[in-house]
Amino acid sequence: MLLFFRNFFNSKFGVPITLAFLALIAIAFASSDLANSGTFGGVAGGDRVAVVGDRKIDSADLISSANAALDQARQSNPNLSMNAFIEQGGLDDVLDQMIDRAAIAEYARLHGLRAGENLVNSEIMAIPQFRGANGEFDTNTFRQLIAAQGLSEATFRADLAQGLLAQQLLVPVAIGGKAPEKVVTHYAALLKERRRGAIAVLPARAFAPTGDPSQSALEAHYTESRADFIRPERRVIRYAVFGADTLGKQAEPTAAEIRARYDENRAQYAASENRRLTQLIVPTQDAANAIRQRVSTGGSLETAAREAGFDTAALGPISREDLAARSSPEVARAVFAANRGEIAAPARSGLGWHVVRVDEIDTTAARSFEQVRSEIADALRVEKRQNALADLAANVEEQFADGVSLSDVAKDLGAELQTTRPLLASGGVYGTPNETAPQVLAPAMETAFQMSEGQPQVAEIERGQTFLIFEASQIIPSAAAPLAEIRDDVVASWRQAQGAKAARAAADRILQRVKDGATLTAAIGEEEQDLPGVEQIDLTREQLAAMQGRFPPPIALLFSMAEGTTKKLEAPDSNGWFVVDLDDIETGEVSREDPVFAQASADLGGAMGREYADQLRLALRKELGVERNETAIAAIRKQLLGQN
Repeated sequence: MLLFFRNFFNSKFGVPITLAFLALIAIAFASSDLANSGTFGGVAGGDRVAVVGDRKIDSADLISSANAALDQARQSNPNLSMNAFIEQGGLDDVLDQMIDRAAIAEYARLHGLRAGENLVNSEIMAIPQFRGANGEFDTNTFRQLIAAQGLSEATFRADLAQGLLAQQLLVPVAIGGKAPEKVVTHYAALLKERRRGAIAVLPARAFAPTGDPSQSALEAHYTESRADFIRPERRVIRYAVFGADTLGKQAEPTAAEIRARYDENRAQYAASENRRLTQLIVPTQDAANAIRQRVSTGGSLETAAREAGFDTAALGPISREDLAARSSPEVARAVFAANRGEIAAPARSGLGWHVVRVDEIDTTAARSFEQVRSEIADALRVEKRQNALADLAANVEEQFADGVSLSDVAKDLGAELQTTRPLLASGGVYGTPNETAPQVLAPAMETAFQMSEGQPQVAEIERGQTFLIFEASQIIPSAAAPLAEIRDDVVASWRQAQGAKAARAAADRILQRVKDGATLTAAIGEEEQDLPGVEQIDLTREQLAAMQGRFPPPIALLFSMAEGTTKKLEAPDSNGWFVVDLDDIETGEVSREDPVFAQASADLGGAMGREYADQLRLALRKELGVERNETAIAAIRKQLLGQN
């Protein structure tokens, strides 16, 4: 069931509903604000693509969501272009999802559904990507990750709350599906059904002509099949690498700098105290006090937490300062005032009330200047090197902004300039399947396929160690290859297409012979071509289900035909035709005690639940009203295709 919701809400509400897919945050917030601000006055306004009730969807939201969806699709298909994405219906799917999300959010608002602060907090703490090195929720990690996406905490919380509202609406509907027993019995019996038949293969190559087509026929085929010969975008990258070897002795710390650093950080080398803790966070002060009182009468914190419906978490070793940063100064003050084995006085942070037990107390003695001199020198050396390289990289960026060429900058740095062969967005070398771009370019490949031609940039390869300067020196756009360059491929494609047409005609002849009373084997034998033998099939639906969808199309056709019929089926990619003959269907039987019955009941219930949710989605659209600005949508389509 959750898979349905992940597929359905794979963007703005996808993160809150699945509560773990932070990889989708970029998509989740790409559509940004679907707020009610501004006036629309119907769908005539050029900056709105749709209105759902009183909620507007902006053109900018659709553009950013489409780009984010393309980025997501490229994770599985790196060479996918925007043209192909739109041609495959990607833009329409994105807009439909945005409309559905807007409808759910608007309906929830109108009917007073809400997600409170405590519920939002609990969901944030459950997201694995927000956990620190100890496996527990870490406030700093949480804030760093959302900041990396350009989000404020308030924005993240608001969107998460909207997602929880969508969950409140759809999950109860979807989980309520239950099929009647008679329907389940019939469906389960189908799983026991056995089918016997035969499949003949008519490969296009067996019927393909051996000669070349005329020039006019070849050109016509090329025009008709132009989409089959589209080459992906390729880019030639020029680049150079520079690092610490360009700095000379700039990164070496002086004795004065070492001493000054020690004086600045005396507290760091003073005696310190770290503690190991066990904690839980509850919504209210009364709940925290009750759990503390329960422990004080002889119970354990773990038992008291479990009885109250909470889980404890181990924390530490951690200093007072770090604890204050991760929770609040009040929590740190209370915890470090308690003795080993004691439960600290409950204190509050932004996540709730903390009940904390002090498990261990570790103290560290102070260290003198002489004891830490080399340690400070090493740290300063690394720091100065990083700062110098960062300054150098910033200077290089300024030079690029001022129009200095990549060649001149590389020469000033003493860095060797190199040029790749044409590369694909996936990192492969075009025309050489087993060869990839130099490893040093890997962190910059995504940027390299977004930048304009001849506009150099700087990228950090190894933090504080190595930088890359690079440019797309040549951009070869995605387009169909010229006929002259791929003539042999087009001729082969023409032959296959002609072979597929002839195979279809042969399939029609074979069907007629079978209709006239011949067996499939005999009907195949009357063809002049040397064809593969007929394959006999004897399978149950249970065996088919065990294949988990990994079965060929003619098998699927065999299990959808009427007994005693023969049909033809086109093979993918003009590879020929199949002729499928179904001789016999043996009806299955199943009892309520059969595991197949329980599985069928679960499957049908899930399918009905998904249908209920889909009907609710359509009903929300109908009740709220949806207006689409087709003019604005068409303009966005052109803009994304680069046709403006």
